[in-house]
Amino acid sequence: MATYELTLPVDNATIEQLHVGDIIYLNGLVCTARDMGHLLMRELVEKNEPLPEKIEGGAIFHAGPVMKKDENGKWYLSVVGPTTSIRMEPHADFVGQQGVKIIIGKGGMGEDTKAALQKYKQVYVQACPGCAVVLAAGIKNVKDVHWLEQGMPEAMWAMEADRFGPFLVTMDSHGASRYDDVRAQAQETVNEIMKTK
Repeated sequence: MATYELTLPVDNATIEQLHVGDIIYLNGLVCTARDMGHLLMRELVEKNEPLPEKIEGGAIFHAGPVMKKDENGKWYLSVVGPTTSIRMEPHADFVGQQGVKIIIGKGGMGEDTKAALQKYKQVYVQACPGCAVVLAAGIKNVKDVHWLEQGMPEAMWAMEADRFGPFLVTMDSHGASRYDDVRAQAQETVNEIMKTK
């Protein structure tokens, strides 16, 4: 297990050095995207229109942040925690095609994501639930917001990070998945229990 502080955008070589169990912190532009954000990005790409932010080499955070405005009317991040990532599984290959290198969320993702991580050189990292205040401390500025008409959680928030994290690599570009290991251990336990009945 190693700890890395990465500055976005990152390249394939940087991603390939990461393995399940590593800890990362991020500097640079991080964008939130949940269900609607992914659907709206897909619509733009299908129309050959540009995405609102440059996400190639970057990080997408499956999160619904709580934003507030200061006395000058500028947005700032109050707290941010991860949302359940498996809902974004249908977009796995699309996200890889856009060049996203780091996917942040909770709960892990499925086989389509596992394949995309290897194909496009990406990692999935776990943001610890319950650490919303700690994570918010790593965001120094809200650069922009897109699709706010979808509601605060579903909007895409472009945020400037400074040692944002920590995040645990739980799926890597080499085909390893912490979630596969957990499922296998759980199945072994079930099998042992069933033997005793």
